[in-house]
Amino acid sequence: MNIVTEVVALKKLVSLILLFALILASIGCISAPRTENVPDRINTLRIGYQPTTHHVAEMVATEMGWWKEDLKQFGITEIKEFGFPTGGPQLKAMEAGDLDIAYLCSSPFILPVSKGLDAKIVVAVNTNGSSLVLRPDIAYDGPASLKGLHIGTFPPGTAQDTLLKKWLASNGVNISDVNITAMGPGDAVAFMIEGKGDGVFLPHPAPAIIEMSKKGRTVITSGEMWPNHACCGIGVSGRLIRDYPELVTQIIKTHINATEYANAHPDEAARIYSNHTGQDLAMVEHSIQTWDGAWLTDPHLLINDTLEFSKFQYQIQYTQKEVTEQELFDTSFYDKLYQL
Repeated sequence: MNIVTEVVALKKLVSLILLFALILASIGCISAPRTENVPDRINTLRIGYQPTTHHVAEMVATEMGWWKEDLKQFGITEIKEFGFPTGGPQLKAMEAGDLDIAYLCSSPFILPVSKGLDAKIVVAVNTNGSSLVLRPDIAYDGPASLKGLHIGTFPPGTAQDTLLKKWLASNGVNISDVNITAMGPGDAVAFMIEGKGDGVFLPHPAPAIIEMSKKGRTVITSGEMWPNHACCGIGVSGRLIRDYPELVTQIIKTHINATEYANAHPDEAARIYSNHTGQDLAMVEHSIQTWDGAWLTDPHLLINDTLEFSKFQYQIQYTQKEVTEQELFDTSFYDKLYQL
């Protein structure tokens, strides 16, 4: 296994993802003129995801052909996938009308929703699944250990940024006492592999890559910082929710099927993820074997924690208001499936 090659591959993957995101944002969505009160017929479903094992269900559904097979009854003949390094660019694409659904953390969903994004989370994807990794020579004895250290994590508003800062503040550590730098996944891994930083707080599989390089060790998982905390869900455009409810219901069914498959066949899920992203299979397997995450689907499990994220983001002035459950979530599709 060549760690340097893996880091280069990850950085190339993220560069390609950024390029695709820019192309997507520039070309927009071209569709036929709408007849009033009559929804356009759509034949393409545009899905956004990120290169993290959190989103493996999306990749399982693609690999198994379930998106295409399950959705063709609704006139969907093409599935377009777009990878994004973090939630920010993904949400900009959704704001521009260039994505129909997005696998993403609920935390970065808060700011655009507070500004009027027409989308809601309809089903859960996972909880937990991130880790704080420090250089092997740095002693760790709780949150105060991070004072004066240079820590890389995802950009402001993401689950990792918000959770890390909330955890520090909740434990009496002034956020400004830690040098927290925003980074994408490839740069953050290189930050540790190349010995430029003291630590990172990242979603899997990045912690596993760093651990296997012997350049860092996990000192605490996100589930230890905040047990069973909300992480990712599927955001669906308001247009799909209003005009194509049967399609949304099937998207949820397919996601549930893919999630159940991943939970029942973690080794196969690892292989699918590795094939989809080009990341080393041994590292992906190590990630899935050692992470504290859980793939699940019940959106109700995300609500309370997401509202806590919203409250904290308002407190640190990321947003101008706290958003409500009704603004962020539509659980009606899931509830009907399970007769809740």
